[in-house]
Amino acid sequence: MAPIAWKPEYSVGDPAVDHEHRELVDLVNVAAAAILDHRPDADIDRSFGDLLRAISAHFAHEELQMQRAAYDQFPPHKADHERLIDALREIMDDPGDHAAEATARRLTAALEAWFSDHFRTHDARLHRRLGPHDH
Repeated sequence: MAPIAWKPEYSVGDPAVDHEHRELVDLVNVAAAAILDHRPDADIDRSFGDLLRAISAHFAHEELQMQRAAYDQFPPHKADHERLIDALREIMDDPGDHAAEATARRLTAALEAWFSDHFRTHDARLHRRLGPHDH
């Protein structure tokens, strides 16, 4: 199974945000590798926890920026964040058939599809509206 690769279409045009997004992609790949390498459950749980914490922190920061800017697309953008958190928790809580390959594939497929759509639509629109800003 190939890890998620950064794609040019993931870029939102703000180097700091793109860097954060690349870090999230890297954390997905670390979690998938932990599963595929049959690392101890504690290592897998830690990699999922690291991913969930990083995504949650990124979303919280982004949502604060949207609120401060009175961003008119805040509700659907936040709802899309919540969909990803729910999907990630579902994978963490119920890895399905417990086959490492299937669980890792489910994780990367779900997050890659979400990243591709969310970065290209919601985040690109938001960061065009906000312009460069502190992260």
